[in-house]
Order: sequence, then structure tokens, then C-alpha cells
Amino acid sequence: MSLALIPALLALGAFTGFCAGLLGVGGGMMMVPFLTLLFTSLGFAGEAIVHMAIATSMGTILFTSLSSVRAHHKRGAVRWPIVLALAPGILLGGMIGGGKVFAALKTSWLSLAFACFVGFSALQMLRSRRPEPSRQLPGTPGMVGAGSAIGFLSSLVGAGGAFVSVPFMTWCNVPIHNAVATSAALGFPIAVASVIGYIWSGWQQPGLPAGSLGYLYLPALVAIAVTSVLTAPLGARTAHRMDVAQLRKAFAVLLLCLASYMFWKAWKAF
Repeated sequence: MSLALIPALLALGAFTGFCAGLLGVGGGMMMVPFLTLLFTSLGFAGEAIVHMAIATSMGTILFTSLSSVRAHHKRGAVRWPIVLALAPGILLGGMIGGGKVFAALKTSWLSLAFACFVGFSALQMLRSRRPEPSRQLPGTPGMVGAGSAIGFLSSLVGAGGAFVSVPFMTWCNVPIHNAVATSAALGFPIAVASVIGYIWSGWQQPGLPAGSLGYLYLPALVAIAVTSVLTAPLGARTAHRMDVAQLRKAFAVLLLCLASYMFWKAWKAF
């Protein structure tokens, strides 16, 4: 990797780390489009580019989630019982999705899956429909099922799960600030399970560049992680100074922009 790209990766890490703390998205949904552009410019094998972008972005969530959740926890915003209830399903779904399912999908379908899920999440947030006052989080089987879906989908698109978990929790009458903070905490088990799957499914895959560990591209992972862990707490502090409407709109607009880019990427791949 060219040394000239290091400042760009450090800046990307700073930006995505801030957004991880602000929106609870782990930075992944912003990072995948940028890493896709970067890996394309570096001349990586076309069929592996989106796989590597998704895997590398998820790898950074191992660091940003810990940094941002620490800041949210200090404010008492993380609902730890929800984290514990969703974590078993998340670990199962993340390892399944990040394993052979991930490797079997072509770049075009991965790009399309990313765009569809991100776009759907954005539209749900923009609708701002109030949930029924009586609606609550489901019981243990329902939470395990929801966690499995969150982990599986997150591993396929390289995101920390907020695009599913935040709408799910707000739909169940969890306040938006608590939903964002709890989603940040969920990012770590999602990342652990998914990264294990990416390493396994990408092990000895032909055409991967030097510096790869499975589908993870370690030089980019290290550069991004360095600055993202510094800016994630700043994003978390900013989130607690914003009102609910601003936070919801910021989340939704950002997701729509990224979904549009990945739709274009999928169209080109098809």
C-alpha cells in the first residue's frame, strides 16, 4: 500500500469513529463505500474488492465499538440487559453470515444487499412513526431470533448492526438515545463473530493482496483504527447534546447517501 494513502485512511478513521459514537453505526456503513473506492484504485482483484471492504470495515468495529460504548456507558445510556439478551443470537448469526455464505456471494449481490438494507433502514427512520405505546421487547426466543438476524445481516454488509438494531429497539419503545448507545455495545459481539467468519472464509483464497488475513486487509485496518478510537467518544458526547429529531434525521440522510452509492456499484457489477 502506498504511503500517500495513509493520511486518507487516518482521516477516514477519524470521520467514521466520530459517526460511530454519534449514531451507533460502528462506522461500517460509511467505510465500505470508501474502502471499495480505495481498493479499486489499488488494483485489487475485482471479485474480492467488496468482500475485503466489508471485512476490513467490520474489523475496525472491534476498536470503535469499545471506544464509543465507554463514552455512552458513562452517561448511563446503554441498556445492558438488552445487550445480553441479543448477544447469543448475534454471535451465531455473525459467524454463519461471515463464513461460507459471505464467501459464496458475488460482488454484485453483496453490493445490492448492502444498498437494500441500508436504504430500507434509512426510510424506516425518516418515517418517524410512533410505535404503539404497549409494544415492548419480545421474550427470550424473540430476542435470540432478532439477534441472529442482526448478526447475520451485519456480517453480510460489514456494519455494526445499528441499521437493524436501532429501528428494532425504537419500534419496541426504547428511546432513541438508549437505542443508539445499546447498538454501540452490540457492535463488539457482531464484529468478533463476523471477523472470525471472514478470516475462515477468506483463508487461502486466491488473488488476495499481501497484508491480508483472510478477507481483512490489515494495513488499512490498523491505520483506520488508530484515529477512529480517538474520535468515537467525541461523537458519543455530541449525540447526547442533540435532540431526538436531529439524531434520527442525521442517521437517515447519511444512510440514504451510502445506499445510493452502493446501488450504483451493484448496477455496474451486474
